[in-house]
Amino acid sequence: MGIAGTDVSKQAADMILLNDNFASIVTGVEEGRLIFDNLKKSIAYTLTSNIPEITPFMSYVLFGLPLPMSIIAILMIDLGTDLWPAISFAYEVPESDIMQRAPRNPIHDKLVNKRLVMFSYMQIGAIQACAGFTTYFVLMMSNGWFPQDLINLSEQWDNKYIDDLEDSYGQQWSYESRKALESCCYGTFFFTIVVTQWADLFASKTRKNSLVMQGLENQVLNTSVIFTCFLATFVLNTPFVNEVLGVQGFRLEIGFLALPFAFAIGLYDEFRRFFIRNYPGGYIYKETFY
Repeated sequence: MGIAGTDVSKQAADMILLNDNFASIVTGVEEGRLIFDNLKKSIAYTLTSNIPEITPFMSYVLFGLPLPMSIIAILMIDLGTDLWPAISFAYEVPESDIMQRAPRNPIHDKLVNKRLVMFSYMQIGAIQACAGFTTYFVLMMSNGWFPQDLINLSEQWDNKYIDDLEDSYGQQWSYESRKALESCCYGTFFFTIVVTQWADLFASKTRKNSLVMQGLENQVLNTSVIFTCFLATFVLNTPFVNEVLGVQGFRLEIGFLALPFAFAIGLYDEFRRFFIRNYPGGYIYKETFY
């Protein structure tokens, strides 16, 4: 006891109740579980965007595609659009079953474990990468470049001395026009990651409960979506700013292509959590519950 206890008992104790109220133990356990949960959610959300950010450079190196996304755009995501949403998980309310869970096994249930990494990278991250490359290839095709003709094209594409590079229809492209199209690709891939990260943000709100059960009480998180929307719009459409950052705007119908992937992320995670709740100990629980 922090008030009535003696100094000797305090020195020997593993826990000191400052208000001498045993109910504080329950409150402390709940707060500790909430902090652990929210840290996991924030890490899972942050790790997800790594896959759609690194795969453009892998495609550039392995397949010789014209670079789909720039380093500046990646920095805009990591230091701009992802920053506020990642912090907003600190304000997330506890899930309804947080005190019904068994005590955490400190040996196996780490803050970052294999299931969390696999979920972020190989599941949600893979969907985001597919979304980015879909918008990239559609933008290229709408400008005369078919996907099969982009393979091993990067060396010629980046050669400033080639001003008559022919696309799939035989139209000639100068170096400046190719780089202008490339800037549009940067903007498209950037916008696609931002949109799919919105879905990932709401999917990461809970580890087990449905989003309907959890609700949208976290106003800091809700406001972060509005912030990222305005920031992405500002970066893509503000003169001089988009030129400095090397990204350009694009036709709205191409940007809409990211929406089905965002809905797919939301639906996939809802079904995943449904099986986790209803079939504890099953395959999906063992492989995806992080």
